[in-house]
Amino acid sequence: MLPRLDGKTVLILGGLGFIGTALAHRSIALGATTIVVDNLLQDHGGNPYHFEQLKNQAEIYIKDIQSSDVLASLISKADFIFDLAAQTGHLRSMQNPCLDCDINVVAKLKILELCRQLNPSVKIIFTSTRQVYGKPQRLPVDETHPVHPVDFNGIHKLTAEWHLQMYHQIYGIPSVILRLTNIYGRGMRIKDTTQNFIGFWIRQILEEKPIPIYGDGKQIRDPLHVDDLVQALLLAALSKHSTGQIFNLSGSEPVTLDTLAQKMIQAYGSGSCQYIDFPEGKKSIDIGSYFGDSQKIKINLRWEPLVSLEDGLRDTLEYYQKHQSFYL
Repeated sequence: MLPRLDGKTVLILGGLGFIGTALAHRSIALGATTIVVDNLLQDHGGNPYHFEQLKNQAEIYIKDIQSSDVLASLISKADFIFDLAAQTGHLRSMQNPCLDCDINVVAKLKILELCRQLNPSVKIIFTSTRQVYGKPQRLPVDETHPVHPVDFNGIHKLTAEWHLQMYHQIYGIPSVILRLTNIYGRGMRIKDTTQNFIGFWIRQILEEKPIPIYGDGKQIRDPLHVDDLVQALLLAALSKHSTGQIFNLSGSEPVTLDTLAQKMIQAYGSGSCQYIDFPEGKKSIDIGSYFGDSQKIKINLRWEPLVSLEDGLRDTLEYYQKHQSFYL
């Protein structure tokens, strides 16, 4: 059970995206003054439909996070900053590494500088990625696993982690890093596989098209429902034990892509799969099988994933049956 956040100000960067919107709804429900910043750039995660959901409940700024004039006033009054603003496409990072660096490194450094200058006590909760580990040397992957990114997105996320740790060690700015696995649920991008293959699979099922599975379908993943992620984000924000720490977040049920597809088909009631070769450029940055070890966050923050894969897929499919048009 999370405490009320009455009297607290929560700043969510990238707050009109998939995860940011879910977090904003929860933050509002807990009584926080909730401020959302998002540039709503096409194909970068933010969704105008999420703006409509939140416009009467949150303070919303349609701005780039590199607009320091706007961010300065917002950072100065925040108790917590959830930094979810990112370029998350791995293939896109290989195609345009400079843009990925601008968004995932340079913009983050500017935010840290504003915090140092204006509000050094604000706590930053940063969403990183399992991609920092690269191809796993062992499974499950815990936080002691070597980091060896296989794409620019992973390199830039790791660089942002190091900047956060440096600002914590040298300037005392409190922060916590969560390394995410495949997150799914209401509000995710379903248009294509740029950010989330599970979302695109949802679209294929609803349009009565085969689910495309790259390779032989035996790769392992550990999907985590967005509601469980939001709980972890808020626990990380509120716990003193999280400051300065890195936590893996993973689902409770590692599954092969084959099994995941079949569970999705069962949840919907129909569907099929199609095995295809990896597209050019994707095979070289594919990490193979992955599932994480989340014991550290379970022990330190008493977090547990509560949404079963079956229930999560069913809920997600029902949502997009009603709202699919807003996500295409």
